[in-house]
Amino acid sequence: MDLQLAGRRALVTGGSRGIGKAAAAALFAEGADVAIAARAPERLKQAAADISGVSGRLVHVIEVDTGRDELVRRMAAQAQDLLGGVDILVNCAAIPAGQAPAPTLQEITYDGFWSDVNVKVMGYLRCVQALAPGMVAAGWGRIVNVSGLAALRTGSIVGSIRNVAVSALTKNLADELGPSGVNVNAVHPGLTRTEATDGVVAARAEAAGAPPEEIERRLGAGCIAGRLIDATEVAAVIAFLASPVSVSINGESIACGGGTPGVIRY
Repeated sequence: MDLQLAGRRALVTGGSRGIGKAAAAALFAEGADVAIAARAPERLKQAAADISGVSGRLVHVIEVDTGRDELVRRMAAQAQDLLGGVDILVNCAAIPAGQAPAPTLQEITYDGFWSDVNVKVMGYLRCVQALAPGMVAAGWGRIVNVSGLAALRTGSIVGSIRNVAVSALTKNLADELGPSGVNVNAVHPGLTRTEATDGVVAARAEAAGAPPEEIERRLGAGCIAGRLIDATEVAAVIAFLASPVSVSINGESIACGGGTPGVIRY
């Protein structure tokens, strides 16, 4: 299927690693012009080099902290200058949850909660506020918000709150922007294989005295697929939602964590 992304202009926040980087690579491979934004300049440069490869096409990089209003406005202006406009926004910037157990009720702090929500929820909102007017003026746009399966299950109070908030944000934005030709959807990845996974698996294997293969099998056993879903597989869903052919899907939150056993959602 031709996703009709050639010549479209995409900005991916959190694009220096993980799902964000994979999403940027998927859009780039489909012919979109891409800018990636994140906080670490050296990691951004390396990600851009990895994505562009020997294609001769440039992946633009923008340093940003999406937790700060003025920096998001500056990022939006830079992206519009570098790309000639922004048709597609993939919101993926977040404070990594890591592999440690989620904080219990009594362990949650105001600073920890707010820093998380400020980046993942308010940060997404800031980016949309800065870039949606251009999409509305053009009469076409796609916004994909990367949330997470914590929106659909318990286990992390902060994780559930921030991801449910992203879903609520997504639906409200879709209702407001959809009549102007801008589709807004969210994806809910689960535990996903990224470039950080091998290190996590190796550390757990050493601590447990088990082979890495067994640790990865345990990590992936909780989904119907029976394995970790790879970041590239989540990125394929994002690329579809970012494309013109996804026009019939708007305001939805789509789980892409390999399937949750025993649960019916309707």
